[in-house]
Amino acid sequence: MVTPETTSRAGEDLSPAEDLKTSMTAFMGDFRLFAGDIQSRLQQQEDRMTKLDRKMQTGGRRPALSAAAEEGAPHQKALSAYLRTGDDDALRGIVLEGKAMSTAVAADGGYLVDPQMADTIASVLAGAGSIRSVANVVNVEGGSYEVLIDRAEAGAGWGTEAGPQAETGTPQIDRISIPLHELAALPRVSQRLLDDAAFDIEDWLAGRIADKFARSEATAFVGGNGTDKPTGFLSATKVADASWAWGSLGYVATGADGAFDAADPADAIIDLVYALGARYRSGATFVMNSRTAGAVRKLKDADGRFLWSDGLSAGEPARLLGYPVLVAEDMPDIASDSFSIAFGNFRAGYTIAERPDLRVLRDPFSAKPNVLFYATKRVGGAVSDYAAIKLLRFAAS
Repeated sequence: MVTPETTSRAGEDLSPAEDLKTSMTAFMGDFRLFAGDIQSRLQQQEDRMTKLDRKMQTGGRRPALSAAAEEGAPHQKALSAYLRTGDDDALRGIVLEGKAMSTAVAADGGYLVDPQMADTIASVLAGAGSIRSVANVVNVEGGSYEVLIDRAEAGAGWGTEAGPQAETGTPQIDRISIPLHELAALPRVSQRLLDDAAFDIEDWLAGRIADKFARSEATAFVGGNGTDKPTGFLSATKVADASWAWGSLGYVATGADGAFDAADPADAIIDLVYALGARYRSGATFVMNSRTAGAVRKLKDADGRFLWSDGLSAGEPARLLGYPVLVAEDMPDIASDSFSIAFGNFRAGYTIAERPDLRVLRDPFSAKPNVLFYATKRVGGAVSDYAAIKLLRFAAS
């Protein structure tokens, strides 16, 4: 770069300081040009990205993150369309169609409920005050579930150094078969209501089916007779605990017909607890209905202390003599010779076997102008360890 000073002194030798000043001046000028060029290129790149974003928003492809967020939507939309109109074209084009040909769902037009709906139903069943919440629940793929029980101890004896060893007893193994029965619900809704876009069909259907299944299961697990339904634990043969044998449930009597003993009402509860073997008591639970619980919570020991204590935190069950209490409304009321209180380790004593799938069939023809939704589930239950459950009988003996 040429300056007036250097022009006026052209042809003259410059001092080192003047030469350095001239070089720095030239460098700064070139740097300004370079910086301006970079700024211009960055502005062009930013303008180009802005145009691409606008193009994508007005008709281009959606961003990858947005597409990934809707991965779970197709099966829900397909199920909703099927329930509202009977259109199953969308169901045939998604992954759920493959499950329709498996052994889990029969080839009769049924469709597997989407995972979110099945989760909703399971949570309501667990919180319905049913034996399900304390029993052993297993998922099976066949039509029944086999339980093998080792119900007798192996024999043992002391021996001498030179004496012969006598033969000892052999353990006995019982096989208990729990068949699965079909539990069904048949709610209906008008087609006009289904056509209303604001109506949440999935929540409605899940709530109706859950309520029906919860009440039916809870009743069967307590008193079912085993005919086309689970066998309830109260349907087992009952004998006095002093003469208990495998295949029956032992009971303790209160000492008064249809009531607690007037003199020592709490003694029967204590006797019931210690009628159960020590290895079962650590996981044992009391089971009774609300009216029985109301009578029991008034009982006191000899020192005037209540046997009943409420949970210390939200969600914690009440306790009776330190053991949790399950309030199951299907237990019988206190009456003459009634078995209104059960105490036992139901995780060991009662097994519920079920198929994990739920099937829904839409029927728009049988009840026009209403649409029926036929939902089915297969479940079974039975006592699996007769030593793990004891009963309280409201009788003199």
